Formats: sequence, structure tokens, C-alpha cells
Amino acid sequence: MRKLILSLFAALCMVFAAAVARADVLILAHGYLGSSASWEASGVVPILAGKGWERAGILSLDPGGVHLLPGTGGSGRNKIYLVDLPSAAPLGLQADHLAPMLRLLAARHPKEKFILVGHSVGGLVLRLALVRGLVPNPAALVTIASPHLGTPRAEQALHATNDIWPVEVFKDFFGGGGYKTLKYSRGLYVDIVRPWPGSLLYWLNLQRHPKIHYVSVARGTPFFLLGDLLVPGPSQDMNRVPALRGRSTLYTLGTGHELNPADGFTLVNILKDLSK
Repeated sequence: MRKLILSLFAALCMVFAAAVARADVLILAHGYLGSSASWEASGVVPILAGKGWERAGILSLDPGGVHLLPGTGGSGRNKIYLVDLPSAAPLGLQADHLAPMLRLLAARHPKEKFILVGHSVGGLVLRLALVRGLVPNPAALVTIASPHLGTPRAEQALHATNDIWPVEVFKDFFGGGGYKTLKYSRGLYVDIVRPWPGSLLYWLNLQRHPKIHYVSVARGTPFFLLGDLLVPGPSQDMNRVPALRGRSTLYTLGTGHELNPADGFTLVNILKDLSK
């Protein structure tokens, strides 16, 4: 009997130790024309770091493969990884770019659950990766100001760059870097126009999504969702996605489209709720 009690006690200790040792891995994906530095410059990562989330590293990809630039932390329970994506590329290409980074993280943290956080278009890239089964052990997806139902701004950009010769030549010459960026981004704009049958976003919004936690951080007020200058408010709410109706927790912030410290404090609260 004594041996049985000791064996049970040892087993319980092992289970408890494993639970304590389990880490949370947070992956942050930036938005259009952003980079991994966007999370630092906005104050989001410093706020998370102040709450015990350690900077584990920055992931990038080139023809030589995935590169991990180690962060200042990474040995603690909660870890942050930032990813650098080709933010002006079509959504599918960005998801393909992300895939080997996720495989590397799966190898480094084979028993851990991943929490994904994406700003703007980064949220769509992460959702596409989830639907395509590219994310190992996902626990939650948090999107911040993401155009889940598209944005009229993409349609306006496509219209502004759909010119024939010689108008295109004049715009190219006098439009400067801004016009060149619009032209270079046309493949992405096609993906984030308001959904229509045959579009990527229309397809994505009808696909079966994993049974994980979904959280939408939208710009506006708790009483009337205004959205921001780039993405309408309803488009930022994953509950409006046909495949996710009623499955997303909604937070609203009365700020602009860009990342800001309020997002950091909101993420702290979200992560606390997810850990319960």
C-alpha cells in the first residue's frame, strides 16, 4: 500500500511539474508595409516583456533558409517570436513564407501550444496558415484591425493603378515611391478586396477553421463600431466571417489603424484570459 501511495504521489508530481514547465509561445505577425520592428516601436513588445513575456527571437527567410536572430530572453515560461514577412506580397505567398518558420518553431517547442497574433493583413496571413494546416499545436488566433471582410481601400488602390499607356508612364514618373509601392502591391490588393465568388477571401471565409480560441481586436467604441481609415469596423470582427460566426471574442479600441501601446495592454488582458 505504501509503495502504491508513493507511486501515485510521484506520478502526480510529474504531472504537476510538466504543467508548470509548459511554456506559451507567442508569434507576432506584422501588417502591410510593416516589419518585426513594428511590434517593438509601437510599444507592444515592451509592454508584454514587462509582464513576463520574454523576447525569444526574430525569424526571417531567404533563399538559404530560415534564420533565427536570438532575442534577449527565451529561457522563461512565456516566449515571444517575431516574424518578418514580405508584407506587400499576396496572402498565399506570405503564408508560404511563414510555413518553414512555423516548422522550425515546432521543432524547438514540440510540446507547446502556439498563440498567434496578427496586425492588419498579418491577421489574414495567420488565418490562412491555420486553415491550410500549417500551424502546429495552435491554441488561439488574435487579430488586430484585420480586414476579414476586405477593405474598399484595396479596390481604390487597384483602380488608381489600373492605367493604360501613356497615363501609366506619367504616373510612374511623377507619382514617386508611393505610386510604385501601390503598383508593387497589386497582388495583395486583389486578395483583400471585399469578398466576391472566386476571390481568395471569399474562399477563406467559408473554410472550416480549427477549434481554437479566436479574438478580434477592432478599432471603434463599445457602442458603435466605427473602424478606422483603412478597414471598416465590421470587417475587423471575425464573428462576421461565415465560418466563424459567434466564435470570436471581440475587443474594441478607440484608436487608429496602426499598432500602439493600447494594443499591448489589451494583449496582456487577452493572454491572461486565455491562460485561465
